Amino acid sequence: MPTNLENTMAKTTPRVVLVTGAAGGIGRAMVASLLSAGHRIAALDYDAKSLNALMAEHGSDPNLYTIEADLSTANGCEAGIGAAVAHFGRVEAVVNNAGIGVSSLRPDAETRLPSLEELSAAVWERFFAINVTAPMLLTRAAAPMMRAAGWGRIINNTTSFRTMLRVLPYGATKAALEASSAVWAAELAGSGITVNVLIPGGPTDTPFIGEESGWARDAMLRPSIMGPPLAWLVSDAAGDFTGRRIIGARCDSSLPGVEAA
Repeated sequence: MPTNLENTMAKTTPRVVLVTGAAGGIGRAMVASLLSAGHRIAALDYDAKSLNALMAEHGSDPNLYTIEADLSTANGCEAGIGAAVAHFGRVEAVVNNAGIGVSSLRPDAETRLPSLEELSAAVWERFFAINVTAPMLLTRAAAPMMRAAGWGRIINNTTSFRTMLRVLPYGATKAALEASSAVWAAELAGSGITVNVLIPGGPTDTPFIGEESGWARDAMLRPSIMGPPLAWLVSDAAGDFTGRRIIGARCDSSLPGVEAA
């Protein structure tokens, strides 16, 4: 039976949603939840093979359109959102989920944290390009469409405050995105556009965290916890909810709307 949270979304208007990092673990869960809610999804990722698998998983659903783009460059961001608009005619919500983590530096970087000596200019710039600059560019590109429609949603995936203060360069990028989210929420207040942060609430069982991380996989959070709160944030019912931070692991789907969040 539908949960109370699902009931609050039952009459929501179908929207065009751009999801970045859509072919990864959390991204896949987000796409599945949004498709189930009736939305049309522009699924953006840099990995063509994984995008093909995502499309196959949903039986070539016409509401799902995959886009291969590299968000580490401004041109890639422009091409990505341009492809979404070319296909669907507009973008009404942006889910900034794509990210690069410290496991990309070495497999054990989650437990033996990167040192100052490892933080070259190239590493630092790549992390900020993907985790901070790309969300800014995509939000900036989509905002005029949303303003014109008087409706829009920006949802940013950051991390725990503990990680922000403990893990470089990843934590610094997510702190920057968290701050940006608060500023955008204030700037866009009253426009019909909401800006919120949605995080899992702990280590999540996806390839984003390397096998040598030291975390027990069976103790990790499941990516699916991000689905229900995301679908609610994109719904019409969440129109007055902005400048807030939802922790997926603490979202109680047995409750309605704001109470669940």
